[in-house]
Amino acid sequence: MNKKYAPLFEDLTLPNGSVLSNRFVLSPIITNSSTIDGHVTKEDVLYHERRANSAPIQVTGAAYIEPYGQLFEYGFSVSDDSTIPGLKKLATAMKKDGAKAILQLTHAGRFANQAILDLGVVYGPSFMELNTPIKHQVLSMTKRKIDLVIKDYADATRRAIKAGFDGVEVSAAQRLLIQTFWSKFSNQRDDEYGVNSLEDRSRFGLEVIQAVTDVIKNEAPKDFIFGFRGTPEETRGSEVGYSVDDFLYFVDEIEKIHRLDYLAIASWGRNIYLNEVRADGPYKGKIINQVVYDHVKDRVPMMATGGINSPDKALDALKHADMVGASSPFITEPDFVNKLADGREDEITLQFTVDEIDDLKIPKSAFKDIVKMMDYGEGLPKETRDELRRLADEK
Repeated sequence: MNKKYAPLFEDLTLPNGSVLSNRFVLSPIITNSSTIDGHVTKEDVLYHERRANSAPIQVTGAAYIEPYGQLFEYGFSVSDDSTIPGLKKLATAMKKDGAKAILQLTHAGRFANQAILDLGVVYGPSFMELNTPIKHQVLSMTKRKIDLVIKDYADATRRAIKAGFDGVEVSAAQRLLIQTFWSKFSNQRDDEYGVNSLEDRSRFGLEVIQAVTDVIKNEAPKDFIFGFRGTPEETRGSEVGYSVDDFLYFVDEIEKIHRLDYLAIASWGRNIYLNEVRADGPYKGKIINQVVYDHVKDRVPMMATGGINSPDKALDALKHADMVGASSPFITEPDFVNKLADGREDEITLQFTVDEIDDLKIPKSAFKDIVKMMDYGEGLPKETRDELRRLADEK
């Protein structure tokens, strides 16, 4: 191994006692190869089995907890017990070589594009009339609906345990439902879940955390991993939906409820791990990851994500994190980490040919919706993205 990259291969012990052999994480990505009802397919299993040795901790793509929270047309569902057998096969494949398998629990709220197309309506903190991807309404969640969604999160956690996952990750990143309750852009409520105070804006998310961790305490093994993923700031020009301070408050409140085994930082864009704080205040212009890391360091292991697609970027991201998460690079280079560990970093390539599809186990139906996101983030070379787009179009 090149000594330069040795920090990436130091052991890391999570608060639950799990010891990770290096600092890499296979981050969430949806290959759009599940069934229309969200059931795991053979293609899903083979894709993850091929990457079982890619990183010591691996997080699935977004598993939606109810149909109104579905983001991708062919993504995973964890919304009813019929999904458990398939999820069990997925967890087994991910854990084949000793990795920790984490099921990401999501509700896309008013950004649930597939639910909009299938159902014509979605839920969010407040009523809205929108035109993308089609004209539709966002219904304000009643207290009863809020309670039902919280129960859906708890039931999804129970299913993850039954399916054999080593942990769950609650995602509140990138405008998912929990984040929109924090946001003064999305949340215009005046009740106990509304914008009157930070405590009120945080209430829904913390009630979700409480429900999820209650199940973990009562039904999961003691070393079950609980992770949280979030976007630390939301701004529109000079306007602030929520600040980094708001986000840090939420993380602190999570820790009062349950041990947090890791915190993942996620957002939209290129080289997210280098994003700077945009809102006015004492943190403006500082690297967001540094601000959050300084706050949680030595308490909660933090994961940097977004645009980390080379050994040097991984090393750079580790300056303000304990782990580095990558998704796009593992699509075409499942052996990224192993090559780096063996001192063969010159052999790492993110490009591929059609002849390599069988070895890489990339579903030909993959990436139907998310190639557009890859274009935005540029996690893979343009030639590779174009080839993935062509394969998706062939279906």
